[in-house]
Amino acid sequence: MIRPTKFAALLFACAVPLALLIVSAFPSGWIFAIDYALLVLLAIAGDGLLACRPKSLIFRAEIPDYLLVGADGAITVTAEARGHGRRVMLEVLPDIIGYADPALILSMMLEPGLRGDARLRVTPRRRGRLTIERIWLRWHGPLRLTQFVRRVPMDRAIDVLPNIHGLHGDGLKFFAKEALFGIRVQRDRGEGTEFDSLRDYVPGLDKRFIDWKHSARHQELVCKEFRVERNHPIILAFDTGHLMLEPIDGLSRLDHSISAGLALAWTALRGGDLVGLYGFDAAVRQYVAPMRGVSSLNPLRRATSALAYNHEETNFTLGLAELGARLKRRALVILFTDFADTVTAELLVESLRHVARRHAVIFASLSDPWLIEAKDQRPDRFDQAGEAVIAANFLRERRTVFERLDRLGVHCLDVPRESFSLSLINRYLSVKQRGLI
Repeated sequence: MIRPTKFAALLFACAVPLALLIVSAFPSGWIFAIDYALLVLLAIAGDGLLACRPKSLIFRAEIPDYLLVGADGAITVTAEARGHGRRVMLEVLPDIIGYADPALILSMMLEPGLRGDARLRVTPRRRGRLTIERIWLRWHGPLRLTQFVRRVPMDRAIDVLPNIHGLHGDGLKFFAKEALFGIRVQRDRGEGTEFDSLRDYVPGLDKRFIDWKHSARHQELVCKEFRVERNHPIILAFDTGHLMLEPIDGLSRLDHSISAGLALAWTALRGGDLVGLYGFDAAVRQYVAPMRGVSSLNPLRRATSALAYNHEETNFTLGLAELGARLKRRALVILFTDFADTVTAELLVESLRHVARRHAVIFASLSDPWLIEAKDQRPDRFDQAGEAVIAANFLRERRTVFERLDRLGVHCLDVPRESFSLSLINRYLSVKQRGLI
């Protein structure tokens, strides 16, 4: 499609006041105003003839099969103005349907006889699917009096998966099995019940672990060392209710929780434990039985990508009771959820009371940066002082709920987004080394 630009329309519109000015001063000079209008029309027509023809523009786009939520992806585009002897400034805009950052117009310069490559940035904000229906192309003539618009149909779907780029970060390097020279054995000592070795007793060691039989045989005190047991079931329980849809730094609480959960799953699978998945809100949405081996990470990732965003109130009584009925042996249950106040948390605390009797429980929640910022800010206006008071009340109620959970034996975690994954992994390792599973 070809059409005049705004600049061309402005030039042509100037013929009206110019004609009035000429006629008012020289009534016989009206012909010059008509000549001006004709000259503008001829310039527009000439600009359209000198522009790159739509058939001469060769365009291709490579759309990825999947993207990671919250991470920048790209659509690679290739264009060439074949048979055209002038530079062409091509503007490209994708038509994206789904939860993603607004697409930006990409400008690429096409040199005569050369092919141009560029990358269209696409940043999804929710898991699921993005649809690229079409890509719009626009370029101008050399005088910028005409513009050509071309629509390239695509009709491609892109799967948006959980972001797992942080799995192999610096915080997890101590799990590597490869040393600088060959393969080393990594021993995970802790307060478990699996015997590992004997060592000489030195002041500071727990006297309860002294082996009196071997001490009498060797005529000196020796102490038992234990290592952390393996093959424990770990359940990642995700609350998919409406409170988990609150965005933090551009992503929902649920997506941040899934990324941290997958990082923990990778760590647990590398450590020899079994990892399963559980999703619930008003009803049970998904259950994946615990699996072993690092190869189980891909099925877990596909299962988390299928967790939907629901706007319903979470039924903790039903969800946690169903989870307890499915677990036949003691496990570590990591609950990713949130609550608004002490009133709405009553059912949550009561339900966790029953779960904590049979299983080890980690309550994982993201702290709200707005509440902390509002409480710590120095108020300059009356409304800011009110916000600070309300934020302090909310934070005090959260601490009250966490104190109640601590008394039930639940390990609570309420940290900022930046340290969520590593704090969760450290808490899991602490629970495991203490032999609480």
